[in-house]
Amino acid sequence: MQQEESLNVFDQPLIPCAMDPLTGFFRDGCCNTCIEDYGSHTVCVVVNREFLEFSRFRGNDLSTPNPEFGFPGLRPGDHWCLCAARWKEAFDMGMAPKLVLQATHKRALDVIPMDILKQFASDLN
Repeated sequence: MQQEESLNVFDQPLIPCAMDPLTGFFRDGCCNTCIEDYGSHTVCVVVNREFLEFSRFRGNDLSTPNPEFGFPGLRPGDHWCLCAARWKEAFDMGMAPKLVLQATHKRALDVIPMDILKQFASDLN
């Protein structure tokens, strides 16, 4: 797997999203991606209870631990590299969580317009 260039939505070096729990398609703490990352795990979100319930309802339970895959389960406040399409789906249904733009890979812009991402940024002043 060849990783794409690690640049965020500002075309600057991608900062880590989360090391605990360890996130990312490559489990390197960053929302890096590659051609094999069909889900485009490129959006660094700050999960909240409402989003975790929404995701579980949509068939992706992110709060239940899955130890055989080294997944501790997410809790409100955790950061996680989320699939861009899942974030967009949550946005369309009024359930999108906040995100960290500096840790969101520029590939997310293929799915979500920058003006929408900025509305949910936790790292803009």
